[in-house]
Amino acid sequence: MKHRLLSIALLLLTLSCTNRREKGNVHVTDLPQIREKGELTAVTLNSSISYFIYKGQKMGYEYDLIEDFATSQGLRLNIKVAENITRLEDMLHSGEADIIAFPLQRDNSMKRRVLFCGPEQQNHLVIVQRANRGDTIAKSVTELINKDVWVKNNSRHQERLKNLNMELGGGIMLKNIALDTVTTEDLIDMVSSGKIRYTVSESNLARLSKTYHDNIDINLQISFPQRTSWAVRKESPQLASAVNVWTSNLSIKSTVKARVKRYFEQSKNEALDIELPVIKKGDISPYDDLFKKYASQIGWEWQILASIAYQESKFKTHLESWAGAKGLMGIMPQTARNFGFPSDSLNNPDVSIRACVKIIQYLEKIFSDIENRQERAKFILAAYNAGNGHIADARKLAAKYGADQNLWQGNVAEYVKLKSEAQYYGDDVCKNGYLRGMETYRYVTEVMERYDTYKKNREEGN
Repeated sequence: MKHRLLSIALLLLTLSCTNRREKGNVHVTDLPQIREKGELTAVTLNSSISYFIYKGQKMGYEYDLIEDFATSQGLRLNIKVAENITRLEDMLHSGEADIIAFPLQRDNSMKRRVLFCGPEQQNHLVIVQRANRGDTIAKSVTELINKDVWVKNNSRHQERLKNLNMELGGGIMLKNIALDTVTTEDLIDMVSSGKIRYTVSESNLARLSKTYHDNIDINLQISFPQRTSWAVRKESPQLASAVNVWTSNLSIKSTVKARVKRYFEQSKNEALDIELPVIKKGDISPYDDLFKKYASQIGWEWQILASIAYQESKFKTHLESWAGAKGLMGIMPQTARNFGFPSDSLNNPDVSIRACVKIIQYLEKIFSDIENRQERAKFILAAYNAGNGHIADARKLAAKYGADQNLWQGNVAEYVKLKSEAQYYGDDVCKNGYLRGMETYRYVTEVMERYDTYKKNREEGN
């Protein structure tokens, strides 16, 4: 009996050592092992800054940078998305990821647990205020006294504003948004449109939002800057060193500058400032004949193709958007290749319109269960703008929460907008993560309204 108990004890001890050894192997994975595998696994968060999917393409400031690093090391990039900041560290230490490609605050507690590396950023809280002609811009915090400042309830923004109010001896009128579905980006949109006058945002999100709204001011800081960077395990010093060498390389710094410009400086509404091409009296564009020719192949009215072209490029054939969409119909190069069109031919208006029609034909099949053709067209436009994966997510959310997944306005459109909120894009039914949904909602609305105007004007002979 004693021999049997001793054998069981030895077996358990062996298994325990094996488990610790297996865990240890996961924990000590460093650059040589990653290179041997040929793949770098990075974990990040879904957001308008770090990582998102747009028109079927993976994008985001942190994503672009970590992809550049992986390429520089001859590695494939495997990107994973955590549910929250706590899970970022959990996934790193469990071995599910090799690196956190998300700006973590460089505090002493984190320094004891990880090695910080990579691009260093500084972020702080700012007041976002409208800056239309004639607006008075607050340039010091004292000018916020007796002013309404709107923030999300139970947020870091609210806490900082409360402390600032105490420092000033009171007077700031704190207004709390209790709805969980209202995001900081929503509040910034409300400032831009004049619905509210002031809100609070992290400076990086405020910079990005300014590329969408050129009538906001984000210069008034209300907190000290916080240093942030990426992180790896303590057991991965070679990986940390390689990331730091890559970061300090002069050519990489120019790459970082290009990424900063793309996400935080380049206007996302560049087409608004472009003059329309000269057209013949009575025409909508110089390409009306092409719109008519190809619209007939899919049973759509040609004016809706014209409206898409105006929305994407204002009828300019050589325009390229901040995201890389090209040509008259604003098509991503990879999407063009997927449909059999060379990406270097997208500046040709005939090719661009044919590619657009091919995409619409494909989306017609995706949304064939929506019987009403006019409703289906709205879903197709939304998918043309954002990618059909996001619209599929929104339809699933609509069904889950009791809305009609076959109706756009007031139903699926609401969940498209809510896909900028973690509570919704992190839902189990969603597979495509964050979406700046308000932009897609506006896209559908504006294309359809312009189409109605084009059609009405033609019918009236204008």
